[in-house]
Amino acid sequence: MVKKIDGKIVAYQVKTRDEPQAEPAQQDAVVQMHETVLRPERLMGTTYKLKTPEHVSEHSLFITINDIVLNEGTVHETRRPFEIFINSKSLEHYQWIVALTRIISAVFRKGGDVTFLVEELRSVFDPKGGYWNKGKYVPSLIAEIGNVIETHLTEIGMLKVAGLDEHQQAFLAGKQAEIQAAQEADGQQAGSGFPPGAALCYKCHSKALVQKDGCMTCFNCGDSKCS
Repeated sequence: MVKKIDGKIVAYQVKTRDEPQAEPAQQDAVVQMHETVLRPERLMGTTYKLKTPEHVSEHSLFITINDIVLNEGTVHETRRPFEIFINSKSLEHYQWIVALTRIISAVFRKGGDVTFLVEELRSVFDPKGGYWNKGKYVPSLIAEIGNVIETHLTEIGMLKVAGLDEHQQAFLAGKQAEIQAAQEADGQQAGSGFPPGAALCYKCHSKALVQKDGCMTCFNCGDSKCS
């Protein structure tokens, strides 16, 4: 077999006939996500409905994340985000939403570890102030979009759920039981299980930070300044 060499020879290696030759299938590397991967005609996607207080956005946002399946049918099969779309009836945020979706989609197609997007988006604070949504403090609408992306990356296995170990769970359960008993003794409603004067935890954004035994401890995620 004759092969034409167009470029300059910079190195060479002599192989004997006794050396095993690589099989064509072994030469094919596992396909990783990168910007040259062509978009298939069909992608699987998930749409999330994001409802915010009316003063933030009068209409709900619908966030769709489409995934591509790489190395389908092999042991290296993986599902990776490929693009994101955000739709809403409100035109107030149209410009930055279009810009944000294009940038995030470009980062998805670059490949590599894209999980950093979650913290980058969640660290954006609205100068007008954040808001409470489903019992959690959200610093901005962009931060809540980051929460949606975190949920999706967790569902497809790119992020692991940061759970508490058995000892932390037992500790928090005991402290919550003490608070609930104290509230019932005072004739207060237990509600969420956290004291009315609980402060905001900046790790999980829940109003569950309480000073107990001389230490500020979050009764929701277990974060403590003393640990």
